[in-house]
Amino acid sequence: MTPQELMREVRRLQITARHAVTEVFAGEYSSAFKGRGMEFADVREYEPGDDVRFIDWNVTARTGRPFIKRFTEERELTIMLAVDMSASGGFGSEGASKRRVAAEVCAIIAFAALRKNDRVGLLIYTDEVEMYVPPAKGSRHVLRIARELLGYQPGRRGTSLKVAADRLVHALKRRSVVFVVSDFVSAQRGAISAGDAMRGLAGKHDTTAIIVQDRREQAWPGVGLIELEDAETGERRLVDAGSARVRRAFESASGEQRRVLLESLARRGVDCLTVSTQLGTDRRPSYVHDLMTFFRRRELRRSA
Repeated sequence: MTPQELMREVRRLQITARHAVTEVFAGEYSSAFKGRGMEFADVREYEPGDDVRFIDWNVTARTGRPFIKRFTEERELTIMLAVDMSASGGFGSEGASKRRVAAEVCAIIAFAALRKNDRVGLLIYTDEVEMYVPPAKGSRHVLRIARELLGYQPGRRGTSLKVAADRLVHALKRRSVVFVVSDFVSAQRGAISAGDAMRGLAGKHDTTAIIVQDRREQAWPGVGLIELEDAETGERRLVDAGSARVRRAFESASGEQRRVLLESLARRGVDCLTVSTQLGTDRRPSYVHDLMTFFRRRELRRSA
């Protein structure tokens, strides 16, 4: 992609993301996550039933009457986007690759953060951390993140979720909202579960796994013999997709891998959102509705 093409794509993504934020779910985003703590607002006179732990003894001594401190939730958040750029993200059976969908989802979250004056950062990883952009505010910063998401060319093909999670544990000094965006393919077939890889991260931060999938990774069409290649290892295998028995076995194995993935994440308290490369019935990306539903669910759970 040339620099001119990249800037056109960034501009197109900016327009799409801002529309989604403005028209679809800005309210859900703003209320789906707690602020990082409580900040002092003012004082008022003590009333029977108030918590004595909040008495402001300095003001009380000065006035001769008991006063208590009032606090409000500190709304500013730190949003961290950890994006898997390994080779398996290049797959997409309906036009958009998983990597492109991941970039668009992250851009929407970043522009939502910009609208609410939250800080947002970016970590790009494969089997090592390839880029770290510290959290910051401002439209220029968010546009840089969009540019990196669209134009970054990874240097490696493999994936290590644990490497990315460990880096974030050490880099983020205060509690943050972390979105780990990946197809989680390596976690589904690896020795260490996704939940275990993210254990330390989920213990310190509000962590959500955004699982990017393509429907052909769950089910094959009956098209006869096909040759499959593992994008990360280069391994190839010839399979008979024309056989109903083979297709059922594949769908069963894919379903079991997904079940194990979701269970491993749930055990560590990691929230999950699945988005697809598939278009909705209105030809809009289906992830717009998925994001809106996710933020609304978070909002309802928080207010319950």
